[in-house]
Amino acid sequence: MVMSIIRPALIVAVPLVGILPGQAEDLGAMWGTAEKEAEYYRIVDIPIPAEVPMHPGSFEALPDGRLAVGTRRGDVYFISGAFEEDPQPTYELFASGQDEIFGMSWRNESLSITQFGEVTKLTDTDGDGAADRFDTLSNNWGYAEGHEFAFGSKHDSEGNIWVALGLSGSYHSRNLFRGWAVKVTPDGRMIPVCSGLRSPGGVAANAEGAMFCIESQGPWNGSCSLKHLKPGGFLGHPASYNWYPYAPGLDPPANEPNTNSRIRVEKKRVKELVPPVVRFPYIKMGRSISGFQLNQTKGKFGPFEDQLFFGDYTLSLIMRVTTEKINGVWQGACYPFREGLATGIMNVEFTPRGQLMAGGFTTNRQWPVRGTSPFAIQRLDWTGKVPFEIQEINITPEGFALSFTKPVDAKIAARSATYLLKTYTHNFSAGYGSPEVDHTTPVVTGAKVSEDGRRVDLSIKGMQDSHIHDFDLTALRGKDGQPLLHKKAYYTVNEIPVSAVESR
Repeated sequence: MVMSIIRPALIVAVPLVGILPGQAEDLGAMWGTAEKEAEYYRIVDIPIPAEVPMHPGSFEALPDGRLAVGTRRGDVYFISGAFEEDPQPTYELFASGQDEIFGMSWRNESLSITQFGEVTKLTDTDGDGAADRFDTLSNNWGYAEGHEFAFGSKHDSEGNIWVALGLSGSYHSRNLFRGWAVKVTPDGRMIPVCSGLRSPGGVAANAEGAMFCIESQGPWNGSCSLKHLKPGGFLGHPASYNWYPYAPGLDPPANEPNTNSRIRVEKKRVKELVPPVVRFPYIKMGRSISGFQLNQTKGKFGPFEDQLFFGDYTLSLIMRVTTEKINGVWQGACYPFREGLATGIMNVEFTPRGQLMAGGFTTNRQWPVRGTSPFAIQRLDWTGKVPFEIQEINITPEGFALSFTKPVDAKIAARSATYLLKTYTHNFSAGYGSPEVDHTTPVVTGAKVSEDGRRVDLSIKGMQDSHIHDFDLTALRGKDGQPLLHKKAYYTVNEIPVSAVESR
C-alpha cells in the first residue's frame, strides 16, 4: 500500500568550490593509460557547495535539463548547469531526511528513490521547487544494520523499479528478503524475483531490456560479477533460501550448492543457478564495482553505443561491458575505459548531451579508495577523437570475433601469434573471494581479417566453459601503426555455441 507524508519545502543557495585543476589526473595509475585516455575522454569537475558533504550515491537527468543527485546522507539536490562546457552550477535542495539513496528515477512528474528501507516517490505538489509529498511505494523487506543496502533501477518499460537487497553482513540473511532482487510496481506491490545475492552495488537494463545487477567479491563470489536478475533464478549465495515461503509462486532450489566447487559443476546440480554474466578479474578490472548505466546516446559518447558503463568504488575508475545471449544464457566481456577519477565512484549517469556523470565519496567504514577527494561529482566528455580500441568481443562457433573502433593492420592482425589468450576460473565457495584457478592456454589456430579491417575472426582450439578468457593484444597495431589504447579484455564463457561444441 502507498503511504503519504506531507513535508514543508526547503531551498538553499550556497557558494561553490571546485576540485583543484588536474587533480583527477594525478591520482596514480591503474592501467597506466590515464594521460592517453584524456585525449579522447576528458574529466570535467563539477563544483560542489563548500559546506555541503555531498556524498553522491545516485543520479538522474531530469527532463528540464537539471541533474538530480541523491546522497548517502539522504538529501536530494537538483543541480542547474552541470552539463555546460564550463560548469558553474547552482544547487537547490529538493528533499532531505531520507537514508542512503542508491537509486533514482523520474516518471510522471515525480522522483522515485531507492533507499535502505523503501522505495519512495517524491513530489513537489505546490510548485515551489522542493518535495512536499513523500509516498512510500514499498517497504516490504527487512532492514536492521549497515550492510543491508538497497540499490534500485530506473523505471522499466512497465513502470517497475527493480531493487537488489544486500545480505546482513556477507554471510547471513537475517531480515526479510535480504539477498533477493525484487521489483516494485507503480501501484506499490513488491514482487520477489530471484534469490542468491550477497552485496549488490547497482541495477540496470541492457539494450535488450534484460535486468542485471553488479555483485561484489565475497562468499560464493570469487570476483566481482555482473548477474542476470532472471525471474525464479538463484544467483549463487544460499543464505537467502529461507525467504522462499514468503515468495508466492517461487519454489526453492532442490539443492544447495557445494562449497569448494566450480560454477560449471554446480550449475548442473542446482538447475536454478544462473551463472555470472561477466566476471571481472579482481584488481585487474575493478575491486568494488558500483552503479552502471546503458549508453544510448546515439553516438554522442563515441563508438560504444548500447554498451554498459560501470564505476568502481575502490579503484576510482570507469569500465565498460558488452553482453550477448548464447543458448538462452547471458554472457559477455569487460574492457578498461577511464582511470584517474577523484574519489570512490558510487554511480554514473548519461546526460541528454551524451556526457557521462560520475560521482561518489570516501567513508569511514574502512573501505579503501584510490581517489583522494572525500567526495566529488565529475563528468566524462568525449572530445570527438576516436580511440583505437577493442570495440566488442563476441563468441562464434569457431572461436571469437573481435571488432575494433578503427581498421587494424591487416598483415599483423592475420597472424595467429598476435593474439595471446589464457583462461581461468574461480572457486565457487563459501569462503571469501578466490584466486584465479584452473588455468589453461587455448591455441589461436587462425585469424581472418574483414575487408574493412574492423573485424578479426579467430579460430581457437581449447575454449573453456565457465572460464574467463583473458585477451592480450599488445602486439596488434592499427592501420596507422598505432597500438591499442587498452590492450586487455576479458570474456566470460558460460555457453559455447551449439554448432561448435563437437569440434572442441
